[in-house]
Amino acid sequence: MEIDNSKENGNTEVELTETENELYDRQIRLWGLESQKRLRTAKILISGLSGIGAEVTKNIILSGVHAVKLNDSNDVTEDDFCSQFLAPRTSLGKNRAESSIERARALNPMVEISADTQPISEKNEEYFRGFDVVVITGAPNSELLRIDEICRRNDIKFFAGDVWGMFGYTFADLKDHTFVEDVAKHKVISKPNEKVKTELVTTTVQRELKFAPYQAVVDFDITTPAYQKKLKRTGQALILLRILQKFREEFKRDPSYKTRENDLKELLRIRDKVGNPELITADYLENTFSQISPAAAVVGGVLAQEIIKTVTKKEAPNCNLFLFDPLTCCGFIESIGVN
Repeated sequence: MEIDNSKENGNTEVELTETENELYDRQIRLWGLESQKRLRTAKILISGLSGIGAEVTKNIILSGVHAVKLNDSNDVTEDDFCSQFLAPRTSLGKNRAESSIERARALNPMVEISADTQPISEKNEEYFRGFDVVVITGAPNSELLRIDEICRRNDIKFFAGDVWGMFGYTFADLKDHTFVEDVAKHKVISKPNEKVKTELVTTTVQRELKFAPYQAVVDFDITTPAYQKKLKRTGQALILLRILQKFREEFKRDPSYKTRENDLKELLRIRDKVGNPELITADYLENTFSQISPAAAVVGGVLAQEIIKTVTKKEAPNCNLFLFDPLTCCGFIESIGVN
C-alpha cells in the first residue's frame, strides 16, 4: 500500500543506481524498494556526538540516507573513549563532530556527511528547515523544548535521546504520522464438512498515530496514584530521567566520575526534591556516570531503528518514550500525552 501524500511521492520518484541496488540489496528485500527510496532522499541532523550519537550515526549512515549533518561544539575527552568509536584516540582535545567525520564516511561513501561545530543553541529556525529528521542528544530540557517546537511548526520529525552510565532514553515527536504495517490473519481454506484448514494471509494496512510534543514529558505528573502503581511493574526509570535532566539544567553538564562524590550528593539532593526518595537509592544513581558502551549500543540502536521506521513509513513506531533501566537492563515504552 502506497501512502498518498505529495512529499512521499516525491521521495519515491528517485531511482537507485545499480551500485545502490547492489549495496542495499538485503535492506530492499527486508523493507522494500519504495522504503529504500525514501531513505535515499532523507536529510538527517544528528546533534551530539557522544557514545549514543555515534551509534545513531553509524546505523543511519549504513541504512543509506541521502545526507547526515553531524553537529557538536564539544571537544573529544577521555570520557568519550568509553563508548564513542567514531573519534580516534589521537583526536583528544579536538572537536568531536570533525573528529568523527573520517570514520563516518568510511561506513558508506554514498552518503553525504558533513560537520558543524557551532552550538545547537545558536541555531535558528531556518537552520532546522533543511532537514527531514532532527535528532538531539546531550541537550537540556529547555533546548529540547525549543527545537521540538520548531520541528512541529515545520513538519520535521523530532527525536531526542541520551545515555547516562547504564541508563538511557529515547523520545519521538512525529506529530501526525502515517505508516503502513503488515497484518497477518488466518484464513479458512478447507471446504464445508472437511477438517478445518487455514493459511496465513498477510495484508498491508495504512495507519496513523498522533504524537505529543516533548512538553508533555516535562509536564507529566509522576506523583499521581495511577503512575505510582505502575512503578512496581515498569520501574523508576522515568523518575531517574527527571533527576538527571534537572542536574544538567542546574550544572550545565552531566555527572562526572572525576567529581563522583560531590555529584552523587547533588543527585540525591535533586532526588529528594523530585520525590520518591525510597525508590531512587544511592546505589541506583551510581549507575549514571559516563556513557557505558553496551547501554549506548542498545539505546542508540533503538533510536536509529525508530528513525529508519519513520523515514520509510514502514511499521508502527514506538509511541513515544523508550526507557532503558540500568538495574534490570530492560527497556520499556511509556506513552505520555498520547490519546
